[in-house]
Amino acid sequence: MATANSAKSLYIQVILGVLIGAALGHFWPSLGVQMQPLGEAFIKLVRMIIAPIVFVTVVVGIGKLSDAKEVGRIGLKAIIYFEILTTLAMFIGLIVGHVLAPGAGLNIDPKTLDAKAVARYADAPHQDVTTFLLNIIPNTVIDAFAKGEILQVLLFAVLFGLGLSRMGNERSHMVLHFLDDAGAALFGVIAIIMRFAPLGAFGAMAFTIGRYGIGALTQLGFLMLCFYITCIIFIFVVLGIVSAIMGLNILKILRFVKEEFLIVLGTSSSEAAMPTLIEKLELLGCGKSLVGLTVPLGYAFNLDGSSIYFTMAIAFIAQALNIPLSWGDYMLILAVLLLTSKGAATVTGGGFITLAATLATLNGKVPVAGMVLILGIDRFMSEARAITNLFGNTVATIFVAWWEGTLDVKRARAILDQPGKVEEAVLTR
Repeated sequence: MATANSAKSLYIQVILGVLIGAALGHFWPSLGVQMQPLGEAFIKLVRMIIAPIVFVTVVVGIGKLSDAKEVGRIGLKAIIYFEILTTLAMFIGLIVGHVLAPGAGLNIDPKTLDAKAVARYADAPHQDVTTFLLNIIPNTVIDAFAKGEILQVLLFAVLFGLGLSRMGNERSHMVLHFLDDAGAALFGVIAIIMRFAPLGAFGAMAFTIGRYGIGALTQLGFLMLCFYITCIIFIFVVLGIVSAIMGLNILKILRFVKEEFLIVLGTSSSEAAMPTLIEKLELLGCGKSLVGLTVPLGYAFNLDGSSIYFTMAIAFIAQALNIPLSWGDYMLILAVLLLTSKGAATVTGGGFITLAATLATLNGKVPVAGMVLILGIDRFMSEARAITNLFGNTVATIFVAWWEGTLDVKRARAILDQPGKVEEAVLTR
């Protein structure tokens, strides 16, 4: 009973942290801005532990497999799913942006745009696909962990796990036992860090509202409304259909990750919820190796919310500047984004860098400087992006487990019907 109350208490505390932070930022904006270190500190604490958790989870999972081909099969299925869903998300964003036309009527003269405001994004070196793939290989193993490059850590973990699986059970048992115990300790660290989630959510929300103001929520409000509605439709319709195919209820899946939802809402960072998401999906029955592979890959390749944002933002800029785009132009945008969105997935400010790279491929038809039109509200839109990405990766991992035939659907339904038990396990593990 005590652990159940603890889980419920933390859930309530995070909600209070978000609400109090928003109030502080609104009524005392200068003080709210000063709360930024609290949010940054919490995110840094979480990021500190992500790389070792990914490493331990993947190595232990793969090390216990007898068939190395299973790793490749899981990875391939995950990539196929990611590409289909992100392409669909981009296409939905294009349709909504074209039909509702949130930028129509603004009649902004391109000559009046301040290109300096987005220069750091437009001038930033964008990774092409070749560079992105080469960067997955770390210079050294220590460098991957030191920089927190998750895909690099994932690559080493897969290779290390495959190496252990080739040694045989007797020789690898001692190493796997040690890493298994280390993993339990790392998740214990996460349970401690999660106690500071309300404080982190409070600081991040206070800074956001204090820095940009409540008024920023209404500036260009129609675009924000269209984007939020599109994300909601994607979650409940597209992800809902995927869940129904598995015989699961999307509403229960969303409830299953409600704590992670609140953390992402408060911090605007889907990474902040990654460690506990991994643990919950394992407890749901998705399998350690499968979760360890699919979730980190999803954070780089399965960005459903970001995909919707990219296409809607480009449509909005073109409409605001009275620049007509044909469906041929839209298809070109879609084709380019399928590549550029992957290359910038792990780059700081990657969303705007991706927009700049994509607009540049249109031969100047839509000026890169047009990104300044959405710069002021990008911080608020990032919350919807991160939340959609979180839900997308949750459903993706469950679907890949179902596709593999390793998910016990009846057991998963029982757990989803009583998510409190999983929350208790996460807090006390």
